[in-house]
This record gives sequence, C-alpha cells and structure tokens, in this order.
Amino acid sequence: MALPALAVSPASGQLTGHGMDGFYRDGRRVLSRCELRVAGDEPLVVQGRLNGADRARFLGTIRRAGERGPDPDIRVERLRSADGTERITFHSSSARPVRLPVEIRLGTDLAELGAIAVGLPGPEREAAVHGSGLRWSGPGVHAVVSTSPVPQDALASPGLLRWELDLPPGGRRTIELHTALEHDTAGPAGRRRPGTVLIPGPRTGHGVPRTRSARPPRPWTAARLECDDHRADALMAASLDDLHGLVMRDPAAAADIYVAGGFPWRCGLAPVEALWAARMLLPLGTRLAAGTLRALARSQQAAPGADFGRIPGPLRDAGPHAPPSCTGIEATLLFPTVLAEARRWGLPEQETERLLPVAERCLRWLRTVTDPPGSSRGGYVPDPAPGGPYRCETQAHAHRAALLGADLLEAVGSSDATALRDWAADLRTRFRTDFWWEDSAGGRPAALLTADGRPVPHLGSTTVHLLDTGLLGGGALAPGLLGATQTDQLARAWESPAMDSGWGLRAMGVRESGYNPFGHRSGAVRVHDTAIAAVGLAAAGHERAAGALTRGILDAADSFAYRLPEMYVGEQRTAGGVPVPHPAACRPAAVAAAGAVHILVALAGLRPDVPAGTVSVRPLGTAPLGAIQLTGLSVAEQPFAVRVSRLGMGMVETAAEGLQLGS
Repeated sequence: MALPALAVSPASGQLTGHGMDGFYRDGRRVLSRCELRVAGDEPLVVQGRLNGADRARFLGTIRRAGERGPDPDIRVERLRSADGTERITFHSSSARPVRLPVEIRLGTDLAELGAIAVGLPGPEREAAVHGSGLRWSGPGVHAVVSTSPVPQDALASPGLLRWELDLPPGGRRTIELHTALEHDTAGPAGRRRPGTVLIPGPRTGHGVPRTRSARPPRPWTAARLECDDHRADALMAASLDDLHGLVMRDPAAAADIYVAGGFPWRCGLAPVEALWAARMLLPLGTRLAAGTLRALARSQQAAPGADFGRIPGPLRDAGPHAPPSCTGIEATLLFPTVLAEARRWGLPEQETERLLPVAERCLRWLRTVTDPPGSSRGGYVPDPAPGGPYRCETQAHAHRAALLGADLLEAVGSSDATALRDWAADLRTRFRTDFWWEDSAGGRPAALLTADGRPVPHLGSTTVHLLDTGLLGGGALAPGLLGATQTDQLARAWESPAMDSGWGLRAMGVRESGYNPFGHRSGAVRVHDTAIAAVGLAAAGHERAAGALTRGILDAADSFAYRLPEMYVGEQRTAGGVPVPHPAACRPAAVAAAGAVHILVALAGLRPDVPAGTVSVRPLGTAPLGAIQLTGLSVAEQPFAVRVSRLGMGMVETAAEGLQLGS
C-alpha cells in the first residue's frame, strides 16, 4: 500500500481478476488481471513476499521443453510497487542463448473498491490498443497500461501483449509495466483534456494534478526498538512500515498528513482511527497529530444548533447488546485529548494556539450534550441519540476529554477549566455507582445504561477505556472513572480465560450471551483494545497482567508475519495453535499497527511534560520482554533515547538540552 494507490494479489503474483486482485488508484480498480505466461505456461512461483508496505517480490522458475535434470535454467523475478509499476526480469543461467516467448494477459472492470470488497465487481471492460500498451475506458475515467520495451504484438480483444525475448548466456531481460488512472477534465472551452492523472478530493469531488513527488513522507521519527525478544523489533519496524503505507495528504491542504483507517474498508480519512493512530504515535513526534487535528478541524460543525462543535463520523456496529455507536462522538471527545497530550510531548505553542479554538468548541459541545433540559440522566453523554443509550466507553472518553481539556485551558488562563474539572468529578462520583453491576464474582462495570437507566452488564473490551485516563502535567495521569477496588476487580476479569484468549483480549467474554469468536464486537480479539488494556493495566499497577497481554500480541504478530490485522478470531489459544484471521478485518489497519507501537513503547513508561521542561521514565519493573532500547523517539521535537534493563530499570541516553528527568 502507498495510499491512494495499492495492489492486491495472491502469493503467486498473478492477478487473476478473481476476488480483490488488482492495482487500485483513488478507490478504483485500474487493473484486475495481469497474468504472465512464458512459452505457454505459468512460471512456477517459489516465493512471494512483501519487501515493504508498498512493494512485493515474486520469484519463480521456468521449465522449458527438453531441459534435463531438476535445475531450471531460467528464473523470473516480479518486483511490484503499489503505485502501479511492475518490473518483470528474466534471468538465464544457460550456457546457450535462449529465446523466450512471453505473454501478459491484462484486463480490468474499473470498479469501485467498495463494491469489489463486498463481492460486487463490474463486468470486464473492452480494451483498445494504445501507444505501447492497452487502454480501457469507463464513465469519466480511463485505465492505461504502457510497457517498455514495446511489445511485438498487442491484441485488444483478449487484452494480450506479446514479446520474443532473446537472453544471451548468463544474461537477463526486463519488461516494465506502468499502470495509470486518467480522469476526464474540461479545458478552457469545455473540451475534454485526456491524460491528466488526478487525486479526487473526497469533500469536493474535484481533483488536483498528481506528481510522483506527491507521495507523503513519514510524519514521524525513525524510531527503532532493540529488545531481548527480537520479534518485538520486527513488529515495531513492520507496524511503522504499514502505517507509512496508509499515510495520506489532506486534499484540502497538502501539508496536512494523516493515516487512513485501513484496507479494504477505510482507505480514506476515518476520524476515530486517524486520531487514535496520531495519539499512539506521539512518542515519535507531533507532526502526525498536528496534521490529523488540522484536517479534522476543517470538518467540525460550525453552524449554530445542537451539533455545533461536533466532528462528524459514521455509525459503527456495537455488537448484539447495543445499537450502533457514533464515531463522530468519539472523535469529538478525542480531539481535545490528542491536542492536550501532543502539547505535553512538545507540540509547538503556536500550533497549540491555532487548534485551541477547535478543542474549545468540542468541549462546549460536551457540556451542552450532557445537560439537556429535563433529562433524567443529565450529566452522561448519550451515544448516538439524545436520551441514550449511555455507553461506559463514551463516558470514559468524555471524562478524559474534560480533565485534559481543563489542563489545556488552564495553561492559557481560561476560566472554564474549573467548571470542566467539577463536571468530571461529579461524573466520577455518579459513574462508580450507576455503572457498577454487583455479581457473585465481585462486580463489573456495566457496558451501558439504557435510555431508562437500566444497566446492561455484559463484559466486553469496551471497558478498556476506563483505565485509559490520559497524560496531565508533571508526568501525572488523570484520575479514572473507577475506584481502586473496582479497577482491581476489572483487572482480574480481564486476566481470566473468559476475556484473555492467550492471543489478546476478546471483544466479549465467552460466558456472555451473544458471544461469537468471529464477532468483531462480540468475541474477536481487537489489537487496538488489547494495547489500550495492557497500557492501562501497567499504569494501574497490574504489570504482570499487562505483560501477559503484551506477550500474547507479540505471539500473534509472529504468526501474521508482523503485519497485524485489525482483529482476529477469539478462540482460546492451544499448544501449537495459531490465531485465525478474521475475514472482514482490515489489514493493514491503522489502529492495529499504531496499537503495536503503543504497547511496545509503553514498556519504557515515558511521561513527558515539555511545557514544564520535564520527562518521567517509569518502565515496567517486570520487564516482560527483557531488556529494551528505544532510539529515535522525539520529546520536545528533539531526539530521545531510553534503555530499560532486564530488572526494569530505566536510563535516558539522549534527550533535548535542558529537559529534566522527573520523578
């Protein structure tokens, strides 16, 4: 992936036109078939693997008539890039000249990615010979494949290109394919100008010219992890590579960069996933957070009314016990949290000041929506509709936003900070009673309150947000919605086999009604939730439980070649078993890749307060992965490195000048 471009194929490298095979650009399939044959046969592919998030390599051999012995003389290497470029190189080990008849069969339906992902591809388009390749046309768009060298034959009806390649002894020859998507545009007199490659703007429907330099750079530092468990190093590197494949520029302001939600369902700006990824990558710099916040600020509701200050977002399924929740509500509450924490990590003051009015409007929306006139449950945040339901995770987001928002407002001398803290304190008092369900096991948080105030007590991973309190000044964490005894009880519930699958935390406990190990909100393991749980447990003093979840994620990553999917099946881990992929999971997924980085960096326990000039290092004393060294981090926009010993002792090795080590 190198969004907005990507390529999908099986390990053979052959694009067959089946399933989701193809080159994609701007959400449209540019090429669905690219089948290579040599002397009438397909190569025998011996290896297909990713060389990075945006490129893959396929290696095969070719058997020719008359060859003796088991050793092939000809091998073929296909190097494929997400941007639509493919280099096919034939290598000869023969002592004699070899002539190879090569055919490449091409085709496309120019279908939309969303339709293909749900099994609704379009009919294959008719090709036309065009320059050094082929061209297919649809309403307003054209797919073009050009080649070098020019083929000897180009047949439009079957979509076939042919070459006769002469390989000298020990020599090689290369065929290069370039796939492009062209959009029709109108010239000054209304005439169509073919051949302009565009990036469509999702908000306006218009496009801007694309150049190869439009590929966004990595908006974070070159962080590196060295760990006694080398799998952690591989997971960190692969996760950052996946995230780079998801990086996109905002069409409204090319300098603003964010990460898309994931392939295939969210290949654009998904507000919640983008904010979570930015928040989890703050130890690698604040540039991604700044770009994400600026992009979302432009979507904030500015018209007077009940939604004033709210960031829009679609509904998402919430499992069998609740109606869909609104991602816009979560994004609205995350915005001030990410801004406040980014400031602690070193977001420049002028950037904070620029975004502060947007955060203030988010907090104003929070106060408005939680105090509707005449409401019997005034003070809780409904999600999505006024009048409920009232989800436990939504209250956690609101509580964190209020406390971190107050911290942010106090720094600029706003008088609203006290009112927000008072509101949060009142919420804590009521929540610990209203949302706590007593049972024979010692009690649990209710997943939600219905509109009439009835608690729904099923145990699920949405409760992880109750321990994610956020970073305040001086390296302190904000207080949580649960009391100490309730926190300990929740930690025990997560440690039980009912919730911990051995590969991570299930979305719902196995004893709950409606449990389904394949249920993406009712039993599957979600990497994002597990990472939040592990970090929250460590902060609450439950380091062994945190370490168990961390090791479970690392073990799962090993079986997925370190490209973690958004979720996988929540079946219990067995000796010699491997986690089962979920058929609807995004992979790569922003929150899974960022969650992996989050859970690994959290082992060092960094808590910066750049405005105060301090940073605290509080690593896990249990050192669940052994000794670690993190280099290439960023605090105060300057390089930061830390080492943690096998005894859990932390030592800062590189830091900004003048930054003091806190307690």
